Amino acid sequence: MEIGFTIKALTLLVIAFTLYIYSTFFQRKRKHPNQNPGFSSYPLLGTLPEFLINRHRFLDWSTEVLLRCPTQTAVFYRHTKIHGVLTANPLNVEYMLKTKFDNFPKGSRFIAFLQDLLGHGIFNSDGNHWLTQRKTASYEFNTRSLRNFVMETVMGEIRTRLIPLLEEAAEKNRTLDLQNILERFAFDNICTVAFNVDPGCLSGYGTTDNKFMEAFEDAVTLSAGRFFSITPLFVNIKKVLNIGTERKLKESISIVHEFADKIIKLRIENLKNEEQEEERHDLLSRFMAIQDSPEYLRDIIINFILAGRDTTSSALSWFFWLLSSNQTVENQILNEIKSIRFRFGKTVGESFNLDELREMNYIHASISEAMRLYPPVPYDTKSCLKDDVMPDGTFVGKDWFVTYHTFAMGRMREIWGEDCCDYKPERWIDEITGSYKPENPFKFPVFHAGPRMCLGREMAYIQMKSIVAMVLERFHVDVLESTTCPEMLTTMTLRMKNGLPFKVRVRNHVNE
Repeated sequence: MEIGFTIKALTLLVIAFTLYIYSTFFQRKRKHPNQNPGFSSYPLLGTLPEFLINRHRFLDWSTEVLLRCPTQTAVFYRHTKIHGVLTANPLNVEYMLKTKFDNFPKGSRFIAFLQDLLGHGIFNSDGNHWLTQRKTASYEFNTRSLRNFVMETVMGEIRTRLIPLLEEAAEKNRTLDLQNILERFAFDNICTVAFNVDPGCLSGYGTTDNKFMEAFEDAVTLSAGRFFSITPLFVNIKKVLNIGTERKLKESISIVHEFADKIIKLRIENLKNEEQEEERHDLLSRFMAIQDSPEYLRDIIINFILAGRDTTSSALSWFFWLLSSNQTVENQILNEIKSIRFRFGKTVGESFNLDELREMNYIHASISEAMRLYPPVPYDTKSCLKDDVMPDGTFVGKDWFVTYHTFAMGRMREIWGEDCCDYKPERWIDEITGSYKPENPFKFPVFHAGPRMCLGREMAYIQMKSIVAMVLERFHVDVLESTTCPEMLTTMTLRMKNGLPFKVRVRNHVNE
């Protein structure tokens, strides 16, 4: 019995060793001479074992691997024929997002996984689908009327909803979830600006009416979770059988679609009452003029809600957490606000205008520095149409996925220096002029880069700078457990798994 067992064990060891030698030799023949795989690869299974062990901490794990690689690029060998490349190298990022843009589209795999939620919207399409939407949105984002509309909307939401909510919380010493509040604020803002519909979500904070918010979060989380499955086959099986996460995803998307359809119906009714074309500032009206298909318009709405709600709220949540343990930075921000108030002759409580916001260089730098360390979209993935070689010598095969790792890039000494892990807004300030110093977008691809550069970048900064300035000059924001980094929840955006509990205290401007 023992002899038979020993023979079987030795046979398995010989087979495993043979497969290892074969796999290693086979991979070496296929690799480019200068290619460093980074991730451990096992016979038949590729990187799958390590991936399964670390997928709950994917950002930290993949960052650790890229830090070990000479060119900040690693090859991810799958157990199937499709492999991939992860990179934190700015030269590679520029190559895939600009130089060889046409060879690195979103790709069918990426689009298929997100199509149930995002359809063929601007963030989930290639070719003519993407180009048409891009041109339409680009025209609207470049108009002065939209910038003014954004300012009016943001300041109105701050004055009438956010400030009263925080004043009540301060009076009653209530603990709030800052991430949830910021998501509600951003949701109201994007719906008003993009669709001219105000859902009043922030005014309902603390109520039980969270049906859409919860469904949207579930839909985004579960859609992104498809990319972390062992194989696409498992996703398809669960989808066909309507079980597990796929069943919950279907139910959540149904609620999201229902909400989007209501927006379309309401906007159509409102348009009938608007006599002058120039009164229509919103994006939805412009898309309606191109195509009135309900499915097309629904995709537009969901894509812009994702972009407008989740990105700015993520950025500000991490900003306020970082600020909670950096009193020097907060003091600098308060001094800048006071200086601008004095120069423009305004008192505390008055709204800022665009010119005043543009003068807030240090606030701009503080927000950018927070996004460098905790980017709202921590990584983005493309597909390779045909065999290619990156500037650092990494070979990329046809149909491979290629991911640029924004989260890891913020932690690279080769990019940001020895103090790369420190929260240091001063790195964004010109030492001579004191003005904000923009970075190369391929070094700081937080707003993407190249032809797909984020159109809402200016709108995002308007919203974020307005909130920071108007809130901090009125309140002390006391983040609970500020010394412990919140657990990261990686979906399509970087969220805090358990929110960001905080309290506020009204500032005494006489003594401060």
